[in-house]
Amino acid sequence: MKNVDMKVEGNALTITVDISKDYGESKSGKSITIASTEGNISIPGHEEIKIGLNIYRKK
Repeated sequence: MKNVDMKVEGNALTITVDISKDYGESKSGKSITIASTEGNISIPGHEEIKIGLNIYRKK
């Protein structure tokens, strides 16, 4: 994962991303990646629940 912090409290999933970060161009070169799970992953403590997250801005 890049710049993604996930926390489960009770039945709530909290995702924290520092939007000031920059991980360079996407593979297509059309956007700048801010955060990514880099595919689908399980959320903490719940292997059966998956998340796929990409946060980006236009180049």
